[in-house]
Amino acid sequence: MAKVDLVFRQIDERTRDVALELAIENIQPDAVHVIDDVRPFTECVAQMLRIEHDCDYVVYVDADCLILENIRPFIDNCDAPYVDAYVSDRFRGRLHCGVHITRIDLVRAMAAVEVPEDDLKYVLRPESRLRNLAMKPMGSAKQFRNFDILHDHFQSFHHIFMKYALRELRSRTKIQRQRLTRSMKKWVTNDGEFCDLTMARHAVEYARRMVPDSATPDEVHAFITALPEHAESELAQLGIGAEASFTRDDLTAWLEANSDRVAYGTKADKPKVFGLGLSRTATRSLTAGLQMLGFDCSHYPIDEDTYIEIANAQYDLTLLRYYDGLTDITTIPIYQQLDKQYPGSKFILTVRDKESWLGSVSRHYYNRPAFKDVNDPDEEVHLRMRQFLRATVYGCYNYCPERFSWVYDQHIRSVMDFFKDRPDDLLVLDICSGEGFEKLAPFLDRPIPAEAFPHKGAVLSRRIAEEAAAQKARVA
Repeated sequence: MAKVDLVFRQIDERTRDVALELAIENIQPDAVHVIDDVRPFTECVAQMLRIEHDCDYVVYVDADCLILENIRPFIDNCDAPYVDAYVSDRFRGRLHCGVHITRIDLVRAMAAVEVPEDDLKYVLRPESRLRNLAMKPMGSAKQFRNFDILHDHFQSFHHIFMKYALRELRSRTKIQRQRLTRSMKKWVTNDGEFCDLTMARHAVEYARRMVPDSATPDEVHAFITALPEHAESELAQLGIGAEASFTRDDLTAWLEANSDRVAYGTKADKPKVFGLGLSRTATRSLTAGLQMLGFDCSHYPIDEDTYIEIANAQYDLTLLRYYDGLTDITTIPIYQQLDKQYPGSKFILTVRDKESWLGSVSRHYYNRPAFKDVNDPDEEVHLRMRQFLRATVYGCYNYCPERFSWVYDQHIRSVMDFFKDRPDDLLVLDICSGEGFEKLAPFLDRPIPAEAFPHKGAVLSRRIAEEAAAQKARVA
């Protein structure tokens, strides 16, 4: 059983007392540290990294997060250096923020990072910036997990103003601005009603007026530092006073009134989901899209347990006790057995223009041999899994265009034939041509997120061209 510390960060969130109570209930920490009203966030991060921990994991929780399920079992079985939690955000839908499960070695590495000077990324997202810098030499990537967590619900107008003025400043890249714009389109209110959505829109417009795109990091930092005063002044002009305190009874009443909501966490009654697409048919994008819809799926697992179980025809996979499904070619040799083992499952066949797919696979196989000498036991398992899947899926160890072309066609025919009388259980999805949530969300009985589907879209063609050019350069 892991030893866990909770670091609870509160500023002026209306939910702060209820959020702390729920965090203690559902994390069951061995120690609790509260960082109270420390501004700006750069100083809050500096203070939290000075805490001396004696634990295996630190869970950082913001006071705008209401954790509605027990996440301690997940932490006790976790070995990842960092897990970001997906939450249900009042303004932006499904996103990952607010609850950060961080292994102690990464916490200490973050504390040792030299704070960058004149760095706008650090000014806007100090915790994220330090974490990324600390994880880079570790060779690790963050993971994601869905929990039943409400984020930014029931907040005061004062808090929403500060939050969304800052959100505007954090959205000054092309992609982030598009995300914010998509979210704002869903901030629909009744005529004449001034509510939290109205306040968020007002804050975004205020920040755009007050802080031009040309502002320096120092100017942005000064505006962020003065946000409480900006909020107080604007609310006074709008004639808005303080709201009543938020209680556990308020939360209970809201949950009862919204009993038909989708609870995305581990308690949710949801089917297993299996991606049946061959590698390089946007299986990673599918995995990310499923994550946003509340399905934690493992993409191409290479752990020893999964390899041994599949290689020995054991289909009650240990991995599926902790994940909602699998994607990539791990599923392909055994999808019919998985269908029997997990009744009611949903299957998604990702497809792609075959010529484009063949070119992508040929580049993917470059410098990825099926056999080589290794000393790392984990890498040895990875190689055994690679050998097994290449042999069972493609019937060969190395790329052969004629063989791969035949396998592509045969695989699609086989899947379509298997599900020919079960159209509700199979979705065919061409992510590379732009298909996404408009097909995937209804198939899984989930609302379409405000966020765009995480496929490359038009960027994909450019990346393919770049890969082709790189391949030619290597040959030359």
